Amino acid sequence: MASGEDLQPAAVQELLDQMVARTVAGTGAHAGALLLLEPGGEVLVLDASLGMPTGFVGLLRRMRVAAAAEGPLPEAIIQRHLVWVGSGEEFARRYPHLALTFPFLGAVAAAPLVAGSRVWGAMLVLLSQESSAMDTRARGRFTTAARCIAVLLQEAAEAGHRVQPGLKPRLLPPTPTHPLAPAHPQAAADFIAALPEGACRADARGIITFVDRTAADLLGESIPDLLGARIWEAVPWLAPAPHRLRYQAALASQLPTSCTVKQPRTGREVLLQLYPDRTGVSLRLSVPAGAAHSPDELALGAGVVLGPADLDAHCHMMQLSIGLAAAASADEVVEVVAGHLLVALHAQAFAVLVAEAGRVRVVGHHGFSQELADLVDHAPLASDFPVPGLTSSAPSWGLTQGVPSFFADRGERLAAFPGSAAIDDDLGAWAWLPLMASQEFVGVCLVGYRMPHSFTLQERAALTAISALISQALDRARRYDAKHELAEGLQASLLPRTLPTVHALEAAARYLPASHGMEIGGDFYDLIRLSDTEAAAVIGDVQGHNVSAAGLMGQVRTAVHAYAVAGAASGQVLARTNQLFTDLDPGLLTSCLYAHIDLVHHRAQLATAGHCPPLLRHPDLHTDVLAAPPGPLLGVDPKAEYPTTDIPLPPGTLLALYTDGLTETPGIDHETALTGLATVLSEATGSLDDIADALLAHAQPSGDRADDTALLLVKVR
Repeated sequence: MASGEDLQPAAVQELLDQMVARTVAGTGAHAGALLLLEPGGEVLVLDASLGMPTGFVGLLRRMRVAAAAEGPLPEAIIQRHLVWVGSGEEFARRYPHLALTFPFLGAVAAAPLVAGSRVWGAMLVLLSQESSAMDTRARGRFTTAARCIAVLLQEAAEAGHRVQPGLKPRLLPPTPTHPLAPAHPQAAADFIAALPEGACRADARGIITFVDRTAADLLGESIPDLLGARIWEAVPWLAPAPHRLRYQAALASQLPTSCTVKQPRTGREVLLQLYPDRTGVSLRLSVPAGAAHSPDELALGAGVVLGPADLDAHCHMMQLSIGLAAAASADEVVEVVAGHLLVALHAQAFAVLVAEAGRVRVVGHHGFSQELADLVDHAPLASDFPVPGLTSSAPSWGLTQGVPSFFADRGERLAAFPGSAAIDDDLGAWAWLPLMASQEFVGVCLVGYRMPHSFTLQERAALTAISALISQALDRARRYDAKHELAEGLQASLLPRTLPTVHALEAAARYLPASHGMEIGGDFYDLIRLSDTEAAAVIGDVQGHNVSAAGLMGQVRTAVHAYAVAGAASGQVLARTNQLFTDLDPGLLTSCLYAHIDLVHHRAQLATAGHCPPLLRHPDLHTDVLAAPPGPLLGVDPKAEYPTTDIPLPPGTLLALYTDGLTETPGIDHETALTGLATVLSEATGSLDDIADALLAHAQPSGDRADDTALLLVKVR
């Protein structure tokens, strides 16, 4: 426990910086970063970094944990464990969107800062491409350091000095990796001066710390002008994005790289060879011998030039376009825009509004007051409230034809649109971007700045391009949302709306669609009341995840229900359903389990058509996996017979029927998964609804489901 004096903000910050530096050195990493969660727990903010490439620092400055679809930091925080990515190839497989932005990352490790039940943030370290593994000792040091940092943060907060990230992250000075003996400087200078190549050294931020005369001559600048300046600012012809990204690539991968660039003043080509380490990059400059080398550009192409602060913006623009391409719903579109658009444009507010059923609908917003959003949302298109391009009282200025509008200050907006004085949004500049779908105007994206802002031609072009990306993503998302709503409605209509009340029997059921695709499948369940003392529990799984599977599922459930009510025994219910199923010749197979429950004699008769074995929890909470003799799947053999098994059901017994979505987990064999499920059922407490939720949480902790899942629990009272 640290003393009160040690927990003063300045002392805590100094301790944190020391711990970050020691962790980077102790794990063999070349760069590290400390990120803290904002009080709401949804946003990670970069607090300090050491040796991180400038572009990567830009992406780390602020990220939404819930909105991030992928990444080692959100994964570490959500799962609360160390995340280790052993190579660039593995990084690309696990986080493809991030890898498109930073394809040169090597090994990465991330650990959550957890103290007790509280997560305070996360720590990230980068290792070279050649670091194929972090040994057990290094991993132990990393996780221990993360725990120590978390405890320090918690103690500071309890002492009333909660650590808050600054407006800008702290850039920690690197530890020298090549200490020089006092007698060596002159010898080193003489050695370098005698070489035909030029030598230059820059730190992780690109600031030049050493340059010799040969290098200065090849760069076309004087030594005083180069020292202390960023290399791409002091040498304008190295400012294009490919050269700056190459520098970031060398730092992130810790691998040498090179390129040939034409010096514009002399017209001669200069060969740049970059050799990175954890403190920066050493550059060798020379005139290539023989034929000119072709510039080995990164994917952007040599013609792309970014402004002074635009490398970070460029990375966010790439992430924005990638995220919009992957967004599957309108909510996801808004999350992506909120996470990257504002940072890329250095803006403070945005809103997406569309016309829907004769009214304005606010799809999403950030930076506008909730009162203003509520005032606009669902306003009639014929209202007097001025919504650009949508309501009848607001002129479109060409918005409906796809022409954006830009207002550098409030005066420009009022001059063009006097009625906009009614919009009290506390902003100083605006871009109103039309959203077009299939050449038709469907809405508008509003981008706002707190202070007056003159829009350059480059910014106007970028904003226009962004509006096209948002339009396409929103159009796809709205179509997906409509399809999803249709699928949910169809699925709900084919499953029981409620379970019937049966004396002396409790029941609970769950159905969860697959996480991907149309989210409709063939899993079904039913509880059929046969009399005051009899009931039937049914569960099944039709092959496929589409409308055909769902439609066939409805037919199978109806057939089982009809034969059960008609008084058929368990085996006969499945046999007759199988005959009907075969006559229909649907081209799909179905598994099914039928249990006839007799509440007078406290027994159940089971028959199964190739379905998952049910679980039986006894009154003493011991759980068995019932191995009922299986019959063939429905639809295989029209003459198939289905044997039955009788089991006792004394009061307090719980019968669990489920589909394979509950036991199919990547990397875990079926028997292990089934044993784990039985253990959870034995230990679960509370109501049947609580037990059902516990089973689902165990089987699908991340909420990601490759298959749809049905679960039916019945308990004898």
